[in-house]
Amino acid sequence: MGDKANTHPGAAGRAVAADHPASVRNVVLVGHTGSGKTTLVEALALTAGAINRAGRVEDGGTVSDHDEIEHRQQRSVQLSLVPVTWDGIKINLLDTPGYADFVGELRAGLRAADAALFVVSAADGVDGSTRMVWEECAAVGMPRAIVVTHLESARADFDEMTRICAEAFGADDPDAVLPLYLPLHGPEGPDGHAPVTGLVGLLSQKLFDYSSGERKESEPGPDRLPQLQEARNRLIEGIISESEDETLMDRYLGGEQVDLKTLVQDLERAVARGVFFPVLAAAPAAEGARQGLGTVELLELITGGFPTPLEREQPQVTTPDGRPRELKPCDPDGPLVAEVVKTSSDPYVGRLSLVRVFSGTLRPDETVHVSGHGLADRGHEDHDVDERIGALSTPFGKQQRPVGHCIAGDLACVAKLTRAETGDTLSAKDDPLLMEPWEMPDPLLPVAIRAHSKADEDKLSQGLSRLVAEDPTMRLEQNQDTHQVVLWCMGEAHADVALERLRSRYGVQVDVVPHRVSLRETFAARATARGRHVKQSGGHGQYAICAIEVEPLPEGSGVEFAERVVGGAVPRQFIPSVEKGVRAQAAKGVATGNPLVDVRVTLVDGKAHSVDSSDAAFQTAGALALREAAAEAKIHLLEPVAEVGVLVGDDYVGAVMSDLSSRRGRVLGTEQVGTGRTLVRAEVPEIEISRYAVDLRSLSHGTARFNRRYVRHEPMPPQIAEKVKEQMKEAS
Repeated sequence: MGDKANTHPGAAGRAVAADHPASVRNVVLVGHTGSGKTTLVEALALTAGAINRAGRVEDGGTVSDHDEIEHRQQRSVQLSLVPVTWDGIKINLLDTPGYADFVGELRAGLRAADAALFVVSAADGVDGSTRMVWEECAAVGMPRAIVVTHLESARADFDEMTRICAEAFGADDPDAVLPLYLPLHGPEGPDGHAPVTGLVGLLSQKLFDYSSGERKESEPGPDRLPQLQEARNRLIEGIISESEDETLMDRYLGGEQVDLKTLVQDLERAVARGVFFPVLAAAPAAEGARQGLGTVELLELITGGFPTPLEREQPQVTTPDGRPRELKPCDPDGPLVAEVVKTSSDPYVGRLSLVRVFSGTLRPDETVHVSGHGLADRGHEDHDVDERIGALSTPFGKQQRPVGHCIAGDLACVAKLTRAETGDTLSAKDDPLLMEPWEMPDPLLPVAIRAHSKADEDKLSQGLSRLVAEDPTMRLEQNQDTHQVVLWCMGEAHADVALERLRSRYGVQVDVVPHRVSLRETFAARATARGRHVKQSGGHGQYAICAIEVEPLPEGSGVEFAERVVGGAVPRQFIPSVEKGVRAQAAKGVATGNPLVDVRVTLVDGKAHSVDSSDAAFQTAGALALREAAAEAKIHLLEPVAEVGVLVGDDYVGAVMSDLSSRRGRVLGTEQVGTGRTLVRAEVPEIEISRYAVDLRSLSHGTARFNRRYVRHEPMPPQIAEKVKEQMKEAS
């Protein structure tokens, strides 16, 4: 790692076959929007020789080529893979969006990777969402390192940023978050800011000067060494404390000098085990330069310190019927098990699936079994089919480079998988297997849409099915009560991107309309009415009269029908007809067009004609009787109520509870969850939380999460019910 020369058994340059899992590193870059992840990927690609100084790949295009939406939004909205090679090791760099709306792309990157680089801007610090992702990685023991960017900022301070990172990420052990290098500053400019021109290695005590655009190594002057000693001693103690050699600390404290080779090996093992988290600095190359500051050191950390796919604990694998299956970890010769981590559409190639192979070897033009994936509630159907895959390729910007196969531990793009969606498992057709799906957050922002024109209406269904196939964080709902098509999204930016993709990629123009919740109606008190359907117009007439009583029932009772007819006033064969008419009218509603629930309708009397009475006539009379009863009675409008659980930092608990109360919410209680987090539980009318996903993010600065589940319908306050009725009249 700048300080080493191929000393760790798993590092680059060792006797490792090029086509073996040990020669692969899968690294996901994590950080908030604007932290510099994509710029860092480009800098690493330049240093590794994957692109030239103009930022272009050998066969055209750039590493940062993204779709039209990303150019317009000026931010990443999708996971992208950039493979580079350093010292014989293939490094798959997975660049993830930093904006919270695209957490699905982030989760896909975490699933496909074996280690994470947390990119932190020296100008902006560490935000709450980055801390939350760190905690997720910690929960599964994923190795991590921290890269400080934007050192050119006038207010950048590497030492202060390192301290902030130790506080944010080193809650259990601040001495596990320490720098490997300290920045070297050049002369101060007119603004008083001294630019960073190089690094000094704390272990090797060597200088690495990048000021010429090429990394040059030298020995520091004796005047510099005392300045490094305190930071060096702390780093050595941090490394030794995580060493697998339990005698090393005692020997070190006893005055023994630990040799550099041992320190580097222990450092790399501690990083690979996910117990030590080095802090590095990096910056893009200057105009015309070949290497960006810190990129060599970062590439050497990745190849030497980050684990190989062989060291990763694999997700659980079962047969499609749920029987556990034990597999040898990351065996290229084992049964095929691969997972689709991303699905996209290319205008030239068609549908492309980014796949991580966990076992076996994937080859082009073979038939595989597609299994998955337990998200039917989001509009993603389960799959259990065979498909013939097309060509395999590895992406670089907009280019696709063909590859002959993809071994266990590696990633590749697969063409022509028409049925497989993100999260599905690919396996051998004669040995179908299923991987445990990764957890995806629920989309909680509803966006109601309708086709802009008749031509769009014809293409809408297919466009929506393709859209949700690409994105497991999106849920498609065809609401049977409101008759709306609803896309459930992660936030406004997610919704904007989805609608833009519908338009530009699938040629479907839609209009966003106000989202309606599923309201209900019920009778507030007992009522009676008479339904009379009598028509004589020559020939066969229609004759049916029925009298009913309606009484309210407890919540959840639905619609009950009873009869107390005496003396054959309504012939027995027509009583089911009355019930059918009553239930049909209840489904349509009696006051506002919302379904009627929680009532008992009793047929008590009526009249029939020997010739003109019929099934249809008594159905009509039953419906008329129910409408007449509603006209004379008070009708309550019922609104759905959800139980909401908000996980929020202790600093924002008061603001969240106050906000929930303003939404007519009833706080049910709070409980402490871990350190510094509180779970607030409340019941809130759904009409009040349609935009809660957006509002909560703003209220908590992106640090809170919430979930919701329907619990019941209950009467809406009269003044709000009147407003809703007026809005419904205007809409109709």
